[in-house]
Amino acid sequence: MKDRQVAVGFVVALNYHNPFLNPYEEYQKFKHHPAIRPLLEGGTVLQYGARTLNEGGYQSIPYPVFPGGAIIGCSAGFLNVPKIKGSHTAMKSGMLAAESAFSTLHEGSPLEFFWDNLRSSWIWKELHGARNYRPAFEYGLFPGLTLSALEHYITKGRSPWTLKHGKPDHESIEEAPRCSPINYPKPDGVVSFDIPTSLYRSNTNHDHDQPAHLHLKDPKIPELVNLPVYAGPESRYCPARVYEYVPDESGQLKLQINAQNCLHCKACDIKDPKQNIEWTVPEGGGGPGYTIM
Repeated sequence: MKDRQVAVGFVVALNYHNPFLNPYEEYQKFKHHPAIRPLLEGGTVLQYGARTLNEGGYQSIPYPVFPGGAIIGCSAGFLNVPKIKGSHTAMKSGMLAAESAFSTLHEGSPLEFFWDNLRSSWIWKELHGARNYRPAFEYGLFPGLTLSALEHYITKGRSPWTLKHGKPDHESIEEAPRCSPINYPKPDGVVSFDIPTSLYRSNTNHDHDQPAHLHLKDPKIPELVNLPVYAGPESRYCPARVYEYVPDESGQLKLQINAQNCLHCKACDIKDPKQNIEWTVPEGGGGPGYTIM
């Protein structure tokens, strides 16, 4: 980037199986790779953040029109997965929605016209050509690489088939006794850092007197199911340590929700094994304060 800045990103698919996997720690470990570390040593960390990517693509696009509005951009899943890029499709879908709204107001045409415009645009063609990359890895790493290479170099997105996605991400996690714990190295403070340090660099802020925007549908599930069966995965898949198991007066571990830490990545809403966490919209102005990300 300009001004001798380096941006480093790391993507972990949320359909991982091992409940002991920690996406944040995987990212810290990645920065120690001999091809990455030299790019970072001697520099100063400017900002940190996290976000869940909508990787459903072409197969998962919902009908985008609702009474009085339309869903655009990554909210509708217009991310091009192999490019990990969605800003261009977001802008184009916004333009199409605006044109459709203009026609609705001035010509009386239905807003549903946006759906037709979308499917006849280059967005639809681009996402259709990239539709098989992500579901190819449902068959494993090497089959996924093989199928992706076939799509990229041979068929160039014009395959006569459309692969389906597997089960929802929250159903892919396995019970803890069937998996091996993962021991991650401690951060060195040079290229890898602990969560509190990184969280400070996200400029995250929520007023302490505002209602928590993270709700448990059943407050008993964390202690009765998530902790004993899955070893408390919410304490690991969250990149901001929003969810912590802390002992109460009797020494019993209870789930504590630090909503003020939330980066609004929404991983908890997606990955919780029993879909017990409900992510709601916080008060305006709260959340991460990114300036260069």
